[in-house]
Amino acid sequence: MLELDQLQVSYGKSRAVNGVTLSLGEGERTAILGRNGVGKTTLLKCVIGLLPPCGGKIRFLGKDVSRLRPHERCRMGMAYVPQGREILPGFTVLENLQLGCLDVKDKEYVREQTEQMLEYFPVLKDHLGRPGGLLSGGLQQQLAVARALMTKPRLLLLDEPTEGIQPNIVEELGRILNRVYEETRLSFLLVEQNLDFACAMADHYLILQKGAVVSSGKIAELERSDVKKYLSV
Repeated sequence: MLELDQLQVSYGKSRAVNGVTLSLGEGERTAILGRNGVGKTTLLKCVIGLLPPCGGKIRFLGKDVSRLRPHERCRMGMAYVPQGREILPGFTVLENLQLGCLDVKDKEYVREQTEQMLEYFPVLKDHLGRPGGLLSGGLQQQLAVARALMTKPRLLLLDEPTEGIQPNIVEELGRILNRVYEETRLSFLLVEQNLDFACAMADHYLILQKGAVVSSGKIAELERSDVKKYLSV
């Protein structure tokens, strides 16, 4: 489904992602691990099209998408939940949700998708008329994920979904995402520093250091020595 071939991304003369190669199949879930500042968010932004690569290729569903704009990749089946959530604070919860189907003219489809998201995220039902900016961080994160899922993506990119969220909300989010996976076999590319959450959500892992892959494999076989070496502060 997704192939990164020697992907490179730079900020000016500074190389942030350095030759990352990754293969993600249909229905697979991969976690990108590493300390702050090693290129994890930069990698996701390049995959979705917010940052251009300076080398290498991105292929999605067999097509080179390295130069496509974000909305073009979205229409192909990618969805992105950014770090910090980035919901529109002045829009209501319902309006934020419907942004996920902004270019869909079929009102019945939008209604059905909205109902599906409220089934996955029932806590949002009581807040549909509230401005998104008044929600707690945990509710905003659930709204951001629901907004991305409104597009019925084939690949969901999640950047630090547990950041700044209390443990019980993290557990709830994990249960919801696992339910979505079981029902849809949606593929995930997850950037995370919460190792327990990553292990519960992913089948495979990559560890980045200085923008390069230093360890990869099945997450069930992740060596604790690697965790200590590459993830501990």
